[in-house]
Amino acid sequence: MQTPIQVDARPRFARRDQDWRVGAVVYQVFVDRFAPAANLAQKTHHYAAPRTLRAWSELPSRGHFIAEHSVWSQELDFWGGDLESVRTHLRHVQSMHADVLYLNPIQHAFTNHKYDATDYLEISAEYGTRDDLRALAAEVHALGMHIILDGVFNHIGRRNAFFIDANSNPQSPYRDWFFIGPQYQHGYRGWADVANLPDLRLENEAVRAFLWLDPSSVVRSYLRDGIDGWRLDVASDLGPVFLRELTKSAHAEKPHSAIVGEIWNTPAGWEGTLDGILNMHARLTILNYCSARADARTTSEHFADMIEDAGIEFALRCWTTLENHDTERLAHRIPDARARSIGHLLQATLPGCPNLYYGQEVGMQGGADPENRAPMRWDLCHDGNDELRGMRALYAARRTHRALSKGDVIFLRSQHLVAFLRTTDVALEICLVVTNMLDVDVEESIAIRDGRIMAGTVFRDALASSDDAHAHTIRVEMGYAAVRMNAKSARVFCIVPPPEGQHSPYKRMH
Repeated sequence: MQTPIQVDARPRFARRDQDWRVGAVVYQVFVDRFAPAANLAQKTHHYAAPRTLRAWSELPSRGHFIAEHSVWSQELDFWGGDLESVRTHLRHVQSMHADVLYLNPIQHAFTNHKYDATDYLEISAEYGTRDDLRALAAEVHALGMHIILDGVFNHIGRRNAFFIDANSNPQSPYRDWFFIGPQYQHGYRGWADVANLPDLRLENEAVRAFLWLDPSSVVRSYLRDGIDGWRLDVASDLGPVFLRELTKSAHAEKPHSAIVGEIWNTPAGWEGTLDGILNMHARLTILNYCSARADARTTSEHFADMIEDAGIEFALRCWTTLENHDTERLAHRIPDARARSIGHLLQATLPGCPNLYYGQEVGMQGGADPENRAPMRWDLCHDGNDELRGMRALYAARRTHRALSKGDVIFLRSQHLVAFLRTTDVALEICLVVTNMLDVDVEESIAIRDGRIMAGTVFRDALASSDDAHAHTIRVEMGYAAVRMNAKSARVFCIVPPPEGQHSPYKRMH
């Protein structure tokens, strides 16, 4: 809903400006696959059989099920990254104008993905120690960023000492931490019936005390170590009551910490339970549009419905994900580079927190797991990579233009284009985003639905260089703009302010 012009929106935007969780750019790292360790030769003992240490040039592939260990062989393939190697590559993360470094699970575990924790309170030895994590967090903060860990609190690894004792001893004090009985396929309940992932009985308060309630709990102790929040694995399985309790406990330990849940639903209804969710609904909306499965009008309506249903404040803290460790790579799903660039631009400019998966910026390929977890292609990180150059320019513009990270959104009616405004409490900060997925050029007259935009206002391509005399522009007259877009193109426009010293129709317009 449009804010009336006479209403002072400055307090609302001041609150957003002070909240790092609003509109943050999140860079996701799978530690084992991001950068090889410098001391790899000295730690090969961590990869002894049944684990396998692969060469960085090798690609992951699906293997065979190892009944003895109840895992697939690809879950025991390692490439040798660790916390120190992540720390030495933080400048690359910074070059993407990221605000948050998000790490896939790092707690002690048997597999490479580490969603099977064997000891929550220790870091996997091949990654380092909690001191190494504290050092990484300190450097991340020194660079002006935040750090978030992956929290896996619905289930545990079957090699966890608590579970081993509970499963083998009916009198174990941990027996009631799990769902054990002959009615279950493996003699106990596992997440998705996976034998290696025994479900935790969260209804037992002792379990929740260990995980997030007590000051010494997993959630709270890592927050004291310097991390700034948790991304919760399979958060919907925890349920809204326990999610709300976990979020409250984290905020008690560290106010304004971020608790973001992996929930593959629309965001509506989860506000008040979490600080945000992994917005896979937005992902599918973008992918459907960029693969021509949905037209512009339908896509705009879906985006508008999503924001209206969830509320703008919650939507601004949800993570917009186009690819991650659970999905096909974007370059695999959308092989057309022009269509893919439209997806990148929508991810960067829609309300929310763009969640970039390592290698997305260089166009890494990869199908379903485990292909999507290949080692980082550092050989593609060069100025000749058009995708990387375009992504860096896009996120530089996002950082420059406050509306793109903190702004409200107004979707504009169009027959063939997706078009929307990102608006703030300052009229001259308004940005216009327009995309054309058709194979033909499109020209339309679009109503610009913000009454603060004065007649004669010129919008200019925000990604064009300042000295580009041919930069694309759009002129607004009486609330309409004639918009011309080339085939399969996307642009972000910002208002050209009147030159210093000349009359400005915006002189009394906030």
